This record gives sequence, C-alpha cells and structure tokens, in this order.
Amino acid sequence: MDLAKLAALHRSHVSWLQTETSAVLARLGYDAVVLHSGTQQKRSGYDDQYWPLRTTPHFHHWLPLSEPGCAVVVRPGKKPVLVRAKAEDFWETLRPPETDHFWDSFEVEEASPGQVAARVKKALQGLGKAAFIGEDAAAAAAFGLGEARDPSALALALDQLRVHKTAYEETCLDEANRRAAAGHDHLRRLFDQSDLPELELHLAFLSATRQDDSETPYKNIVALGAHAATLHHVTYQKKAAPAGSLLVDAGAQFAGYGSDVTRTWVKGGGAAGDTFAQLVSLMEGMQLRLCAKALPGLRYEALHEEAHRQTAAIIREVGLSKLPEGELLESGITRAFFPHGLGHSLGLQTHDVGCGLLKPKAENPFLRNTTVISARQCFTIEPGFYFIEALLRPLRDGPGAAAIDWKLVDALSPFGGIRIEDDLVVGAQAPRNLTREVLPLGGGRAALTGG
Repeated sequence: MDLAKLAALHRSHVSWLQTETSAVLARLGYDAVVLHSGTQQKRSGYDDQYWPLRTTPHFHHWLPLSEPGCAVVVRPGKKPVLVRAKAEDFWETLRPPETDHFWDSFEVEEASPGQVAARVKKALQGLGKAAFIGEDAAAAAAFGLGEARDPSALALALDQLRVHKTAYEETCLDEANRRAAAGHDHLRRLFDQSDLPELELHLAFLSATRQDDSETPYKNIVALGAHAATLHHVTYQKKAAPAGSLLVDAGAQFAGYGSDVTRTWVKGGGAAGDTFAQLVSLMEGMQLRLCAKALPGLRYEALHEEAHRQTAAIIREVGLSKLPEGELLESGITRAFFPHGLGHSLGLQTHDVGCGLLKPKAENPFLRNTTVISARQCFTIEPGFYFIEALLRPLRDGPGAAAIDWKLVDALSPFGGIRIEDDLVVGAQAPRNLTREVLPLGGGRAALTGG
C-alpha cells in the first residue's frame, strides 16, 4: 500500500469531516464536540479481566487509533485536537497503530491518563456549548460534559456522515477485502484437501489474514455441512468429520474499516451433491445480477424483493417445487428458504449505521438497509438459501405441503445452506465490487482448476 497516498487521502477525509461536522454543530447549536475513544470493559463484574477495546466508531471515523481514554476535540474553524492518553503499563502493551499516516491531520497532545481531562478542557476554553460522544459517563463528567453526553440529534446527524464513503474510506475497505480474500481462498483449499474441524478452519483463517480473534470485524462464521443452516454458527466443531459443504462468513480489518465476505463451497459427488452444487451455481448467478442492479435511485428494499423473485425461479429450477413463481412468493415459501435481509450498510461497523432509519415492510422484518441507493454508499449483497427445519416445518405440516418435494429437501438438508456475500461501493454509473476484484468466485466446487 502507498502510505503517502493514504496519508493524502486521510487529510482530505479529515478536511471533509471538519467541514461537515462544523455544519452539523452550527445547525444544532453546538460550538464543539468531544469524541471519546472508549474505555475497556470488564469481562465480568466478578473478575478483573477486560475485553479488548472496541473503539467508539465516531472517534474511529476521524483516525485509526484503538487506544482507550483518548479524545478528539472538534472545533469549527480550527485544526482538530487529539488528546492521546499515554500510560506506562508493565502488565500489558497496547497494540501500536498499523501505520502512521494520520498523525499530521491533528494537533496531537500526549498526556498521562490523569491529565487528559485538563487537556480537553484547555482545548474547549473560550468556546460555548460542547457535546460529548462516547459511552463512558465518567469521562464525560471529568471533561465537564456530563449533561451533554450522546445527545441523540447530534449522534444521528454524525451517523449520517458515515453513510457515504470518502475516497480514504473506500481505500481502507478495499484493503480489508484484500486481506479477507487471502483467508477465504486458504480455507477453500483446506476444505478441498482435508476434513479439518471448524475450529481449525477458523484458526487457519486468522493465520492467513494475519489477525487475532479480537481484531476481526465480527466473529467468524465457519460452518460445515448442516451447521450452515444456523445463520450465525460460531460454536465451532472441534472434531474432524467429513462434510459435503463449507460456508465461511468472515472478514478482516484495516484502519478500523471491516470487510464482510461469505463464500460457500461444495465437495464430493452423488446426486444430492450435484444438485447442491447446481443450487450454489444458481445462487452465484443471482447474486451477481443483484450486484449489477445496485444503482443510484433504486430503493434497496426493491432489490431485496427482486432477490425473492429470483429465489422463486431457483426453487423451481432445482425441482424443489413446481408452483408458479408468484405463488411461491405470496405463500411465503421463498422466505422459508431465504429468511434474512439482502444486506446491510458496511464501514466502521459490520452493520453500519445510517441506512436503516425507515422501517421495512412487514414481510421484510430483518432488512437492515431501507435507503434509496445513492453514490458512495457501501453495503453488502448477500442472498442466502438454507434448509432450516424450524422454518420448513410449518410448510411440511401445512395444507400446502404437497407443493414441495420433501425428499429433495431431506437430501439437501445435510449441506445446510448457501450464502454468497460481496462488499460494494456504489458508483454513479455502476457499483464497484470490492470483493470480486480480489476473490472472483463466490462459491461452487472447492476443487478449482489450478487450485
């Protein structure tokens, strides 16, 4: 990565943030805002161990520093101040920043933890009304902002600044996808060549992406066979056992920005294996068509509904039902096989903010993006197809049971399910698929030519 270019992009990013945040502050009647990095939380009130810090995203929006007790003071018309808490600790060493591309965008003041409040107050001196964004009420009180912690209107307005990504943010998301691709390709090869348990595959992904478990943007989902029918399967199997499918939903981070990528692979033969591989291929084609349709002006929920229309066609093509596509939609059958939303906003958080302010239709309760698609948005496209007994049982026991080929359902259920997920940045004319640039295939047979 060209760090000089990254530093220039970051300066432009902070300049844009300064302008936009200043406008928000003026509109809401504030003269400054203090963004707190966060405070480490205890794993339990009965213990003295702490979770690794998850940096406050509003702080992370300005710089990729994951250290507790720090603050960015944003003042309209002035360079932002970074008050960095520096503590000597012989028990633990903080992970240093991965790069140093961001320091020049701030007036940096280093202080002991006991001096941070005084430095923040100094930066606010002579200003009027200030707000505090962060979880730590004690820190807000120490800064003299206890009554101004997390004002909802300000927090919502700052969330909206994260909906459209700057060139700097797109570069970070690009790198996060590149890192995740190394892990996904490695697991595809391991799955093809061996019968490793899920835990070992999870650890292999961490090794290939060169990240610790606490650095991942979310807990990796590594699901062999029927486990893929659990949408968030994270209770890894520890004993090796043959499986005909592997679903991996796992990402990586760079500078606070995370990727969210899912791939589904098949191995082995037999009629059921061939049909499941056909189903993966059909889902792959559908996912690519949906990605291509992610253009400015289209409501994301309309894209979600298009996914269900195409799912109905797939159900018919593989022979799971002969019902007309309209009946498969109206009866809710497509939602039994595809129960979740098509995707979500992505950025500093895996399910990023700002794109779910409107309530979805009643039939789409889990849809996390309800915006009208616009340029510079970043979101995922992740259709799925699963054999979840709890969702299929009402159909199996219902009056329309004869409309579904239950023998085929039972034959495919040991493969669990399929999800194929890419990360997109919307362009004015076409979306940029960050994931496919580094991981061209979304699923299929694990044994590939040259693999």
